This record gives sequence, structure tokens and C-alpha cells, in this order.
Amino acid sequence: MPTLTAAMLLAAVLGFAVLRPRRLPEAAVALPAALLVVAVGLVPWPAARAELAMLAPTVGFLAAILVLAHLADAWGVFGYAGAVAARVARGGSGRRPATRLLAVVFGIAATVTAVLSLDATVVLLTPVVLATATASGVRARPHVYACAHLANSASLLLPVSNLTNLLAFAASGLTFAGFAATMALPWLAVIAVEYLVFRRFFRADLAAPARPGAVEPVPPPRYALGVLGATLAGFVAAEPLHLHPGWVAGIGAVLLGVPLVVRARRAERLRTAGRIVAEAQPLFCVFVLALGVVVLAVRRNGLDDMVGRLAPHRADLLGLLAVAGLAALLANLVNNLPATLVLVPAVAHSPGLVLAVLIGVNVGPNLYYVGSLATLLWRRILHLRDDPPATGTFLRLGVLSTPAGLVAGVVALWAALHLTQSA
Repeated sequence: MPTLTAAMLLAAVLGFAVLRPRRLPEAAVALPAALLVVAVGLVPWPAARAELAMLAPTVGFLAAILVLAHLADAWGVFGYAGAVAARVARGGSGRRPATRLLAVVFGIAATVTAVLSLDATVVLLTPVVLATATASGVRARPHVYACAHLANSASLLLPVSNLTNLLAFAASGLTFAGFAATMALPWLAVIAVEYLVFRRFFRADLAAPARPGAVEPVPPPRYALGVLGATLAGFVAAEPLHLHPGWVAGIGAVLLGVPLVVRARRAERLRTAGRIVAEAQPLFCVFVLALGVVVLAVRRNGLDDMVGRLAPHRADLLGLLAVAGLAALLANLVNNLPATLVLVPAVAHSPGLVLAVLIGVNVGPNLYYVGSLATLLWRRILHLRDDPPATGTFLRLGVLSTPAGLVAGVVALWAALHLTQSA
């Protein structure tokens, strides 16, 4: 009975997060569910408190990076990236404009995802890419779908690229630089597979003749780009100082936010500051914390034992493939955040298996919408813009790219681990 109750509560929380009736926040169901599992004894309060304490720094980073990405957009970083993409699509020779634009979008989306996290790619870059494709006179579908896929699969590179990475980073036992060095090869391998699949899948869209319109030049936002570069360097430098990356992201947000507040009219300064703080999405942060407690209830009532029996214990190639496949399957059943919380403790004895879990929970969500909250958010953004994605197209693209990306990423991880060991 406790197992069934915990599973039903988790299903209700995730189902509500997917559907969001009347646009109510995800926390509207997650918070009562978390309080309920504690009240009925499915999770003792000390265990819930320990889980919240474990998740708090990660959620704090999430809030800071959301504000940082919003401020980068306010400074014109994403508009500048779109203008650069449009210029590249128009210039050059050989490949068609749509194909050139796809290559540039892949590069920009992979970089934005790695540095500013997948939420920035979904929320801020997707509308820019849609507008850029329209201005370039090419079909937007390949480029917009690339934002969704790369928001997931290109988040393998850095511990700060995805909330799942931060949740697993400590268990990996790696430094920030060591994590990036080990995951660079899988990151490149997965992106390369995605690009090849996109070129083949959207060949008709990419071959359509372009009808470009006027594109206004956009000056580079040098100050904002400098702050973002310094923030990225700060992520690397903070670890020896035992400074959590959330503080670094927060400092970057302050450096971008204060000038905007100061430049605002005196009567608008308080409102401008309030809008910046609201971009931290506090209700979504509450949702993540509450979800952690609900997932803990499921884990304590049978799921941990089942996963412990299924998870491999050796980080050989077959073991890495098995745990990545299990992670991808679980992500598409219960979402990648719960999947990470469930699987990482089961494989924490092996850094290689922990990293394979991340390949599964980051690449696996490209199979279907429910795999990650970022994909759900991407879908919602396109619906709001009256350009909804086709479920059949998303599924067919996922079937072609996800298994291939998983295998390529895991084989590259296996090679990287061997190179690291030999070094």
C-alpha cells in the first residue's frame, strides 16, 4: 500500500506538470504531495529535511542561472546571436542557406546550453531562432526542433549545463575541469549524431528555396559577453575555493542586473528589480524541492531496491550501455529529474556509471516530450506562438536520433574513461 500511494502521488505530480491546467504552477500539486508523504509517514521528517538540504544548493544555482540567462537576453546577447546566424546563412557558398543556418544554430544552441543551461536554450534562444529563420526566408522547423534536441543532448559538457548534472556532480568524484574533460568527447559525439540525423530527416525543408527578408545589424553586447565569459571562468576557479557555482552565477547576475536597474528611471527601479527577481521562478524552484521529497517516498518504498537489482555494477562498455539505456527509459517514464535522483545513488560507487546515467537522462528525453521539463517548456512556448510542434514528427525524429545518440555518447565516454586512466 505505501508503494502504491507513493507511486500514485508521483504520477499525479508529473501529470500535473505536463498538463498544467489553467496554467497553474507545477508546485500547486507538488508541494501538497510532498507535505502529504511526510504527514502520513512515507518519508520521515528528518529524511525529508536531509533531502531538502541536499537539493537546496542545486536549486539555488538553478534560480541564479535563470536570472543570468534572462539578463543576458535583456542585454541583447541572444538577439546578437540571431543576427550572426542570419548573416552566416546569407553569406558563403556551397551549402544552401537553410543548411548553413542549421549548422550555426547547432553551434549556438550547443554553446548556450553548455554555458547558460538548457533552460536558456529553450526559453530564450528558441524564439530568436524562429525569428531568424523567418527573416532568412527558410523553413523554421529544422532549426526550432534543433533547439529542443540540443537543450537536452548538448547539456552533457559541464556540471552547470543541466540540473541533472548538478545533482550527480558530487557523486562523480570529479573536479569541474575533470568533468568537462571527460564529457567533452561524449558531448561532441552526441551533437555530431544529432546533426547527421537532422540533415537527413529534414532534407526536404533544408532543400526548399530561401526567400530572405531584411536583417537589421545588431552590435555585439561586449559588456554582457565579457561578464558571461568571466562567469564561465569563475565556475572553474570556484571549485578549489570550495565555492558553490550558484554563488558565481549569482555574482554574474548582479553584474548584469545592477546596471539595468541603475539606468532605469527612478520611479521604475523597484519594478525593474522585482521583474529581475521574478525571473528566478521561485515557484518552479519550490516544485523541484517538493518533487525531490515525493521521489524520495517512491525510492524508500521499493524503487531503490528494484533499481539496485537492475543497475550494473561494472563500468565496462556493456555496463555503461546498460545503465545509460536504463536511465533513458526511466527518464521517459517518470521524467529525467526523478530518474537522476533514483539512479545516481544506485551507481555512486562508480564515476563512469554516474556519467553514463547523465548520458541516459540528458539524451533520452529527446525521445518524447515527458522526458524532460525543458522539452515540455519548449512545446508550450511554440503553442503560445501559434506554431505548435507535431507530435508525430517529434516522435519519429526521436526514434532516429535518441538510440544512435545514446550509443555514440556511451562509446565516446568509454573511450574517454580509458584515455583518462591511461593518462
